[in-house]
Amino acid sequence: MLIDYLPETVEIEGVEYEIESNFRTFILFEMLMQDSELSDSEKAMQGLKLAYPVIPDNLEAAVDELLWFYACGKRWREKRAGSVDGASEVQRIYSFEHDDDYIYSAFLTQYHIDLQDIKYLHWWKFKALLRTLSSDLEFCKIMEYRSVDINANMTKEQRKKQLKGNIQITVIFTMYICMVMIIMIKLLE
Repeated sequence: MLIDYLPETVEIEGVEYEIESNFRTFILFEMLMQDSELSDSEKAMQGLKLAYPVIPDNLEAAVDELLWFYACGKRWREKRAGSVDGASEVQRIYSFEHDDDYIYSAFLTQYHIDLQDIKYLHWWKFKALLRTLSSDLEFCKIMEYRSVDINANMTKEQRKKQLKGNIQITVIFTMYICMVMIIMIKLLE
């Protein structure tokens, strides 16, 4: 990232294919991958349509390169191969859908980047900035709360802090369920 220019294409079978490199595209891609209502094949096809202006013929290679790009140049198969046995799923400590206001505010506060006004920001730059947000920001505090499990060995203060974060997650989920129910009621009318 410091020496080479950031990619805006991927190479598949000797052919360069343009890839949508703007951060908004890959926020949508991540949200798409987390959609439990879609099958894996539906996610793959919609992801390909989202990321490639022209979808390569070799779909398996296109998916591999898409995931490489999404992982900011890291090979996803290598990352997956190094996973811990017995770990059933990755713990999500942020959500672009539910934390959008916290992320927006954090970027504005720390970097003076207004994510609403900026037309283009490469996905890899966005992820680098997201990873290095100050721990003093509310968004980072919330992620910290979510990453800690409450257990009997914690002090009262640690449990209290973790409980606050867990309550925020519960409130967000409850708001989401309420919105879904309102939409369902309107559809039934």
